[in-house]
Amino acid sequence: MNFDRFEIRAPDVRERALMRDLRAIMTHARARAPGLRAQLKGVVIERIKTPADLATIPVMRKSNLIELQGDDPPFGGLAVTKAAGFERLFASPGPIFEPQGNGKDWWGGARALFAAGAKKGDIVLNCFSYHLTPGGHMMESAARALGCAVIPAGPGNTEAVVAAIAHYRPRVYCGTPDYLKILLDKGAELKRDTASVQRGLVSGAALPPSLREELVKRGINVRQCYATADLGVVAFETSAGKGRIVEGMMVNENVIVEIVKPGTGEPVAEGEVGEVVVTRLCGDYPLLRFATGDLSAVLPGKSPCGRTNTRIRGWLGRADQTTKIKGMFVHPGQIAEIGRRFPQLGRLRLVVQRNNEQDSMQLHVEADGEETADGIASVLAEVTKLRGTVKLVKRGQLPNDGKVIADERPAP
Repeated sequence: MNFDRFEIRAPDVRERALMRDLRAIMTHARARAPGLRAQLKGVVIERIKTPADLATIPVMRKSNLIELQGDDPPFGGLAVTKAAGFERLFASPGPIFEPQGNGKDWWGGARALFAAGAKKGDIVLNCFSYHLTPGGHMMESAARALGCAVIPAGPGNTEAVVAAIAHYRPRVYCGTPDYLKILLDKGAELKRDTASVQRGLVSGAALPPSLREELVKRGINVRQCYATADLGVVAFETSAGKGRIVEGMMVNENVIVEIVKPGTGEPVAEGEVGEVVVTRLCGDYPLLRFATGDLSAVLPGKSPCGRTNTRIRGWLGRADQTTKIKGMFVHPGQIAEIGRRFPQLGRLRLVVQRNNEQDSMQLHVEADGEETADGIASVLAEVTKLRGTVKLVKRGQLPNDGKVIADERPAP
């Protein structure tokens, strides 16, 4: 079953429609958004007729947003609509600022939630954050577009969330996969019934096979989606036949995805791993050839789920050192900020691991011994908005290889 007819249209019909809409959006945006006008300088919009023609547009890197937004607040000249005209305004770690426009399912999450098994009349437990970052609102708007009621739980306050599950009996969970396990474990500990939860749409953290299998044994089938605070839902897992998970992720209908050589705008061959570059067809906040810093690859062939759009292999790592931990991005610049707060320290390296199906991080710090690990850990939490431990090492012990964030989690 499909969300609508657009998911099963012929690929050439989809391509013509997407490129037509893109040309109209670029023409509108160039007249009203100075940042996009600069990006499109020298580009002949009328000649953008196929995805291959997108290579004439310079790539806009996510990692450059902080500087762009600082020079031209609030959105770096990339928004067509003024800040007061948006529905919500967010501040994600980095800091990077994102808007939410007006309209039904502005983030494009309803297709992903539908593919995960949600339907009209369901109650959805939404455990993505509602505080400053858009994840909670992204999934709430998707659920409301499907006709679902929403429990706006957010992450944390676990006992209260378990009590809400027992009381409201939600069928669908949205949030990070590891937090779902935490809720189930807490429910078992408190002897509260959580068996109503049968479906889940998860994102923001790794879903290793071991965790997926454990959730299935506990009666919950989950599907992943690939989403960012800037772009909304880019791609999502689907099913075929008797609920069998289809390999890879289906690209959403409101975006154009390219896979390019990391750090460039040059497309790679089908199947080759490269950086994900996304063009979002959105009239008030269009992002053109937006380089996410994530790695993926295009899967060949038609999906057995019946949808006809492109499939990607899902998240395969980072093209840069920016790393997602517990659903939050941590940037090398944030580790540098800790170094600026403690100028007496030597090299710093954030080591990310996975223990007991949860992300963990430890900051390795070269120090002479006078500093306290607790003081540095407090600043680490302040800067990254995540808790982590600190390990003090002798000067010269960390390698001189330029690596600031070392992601040692097993590949999904």
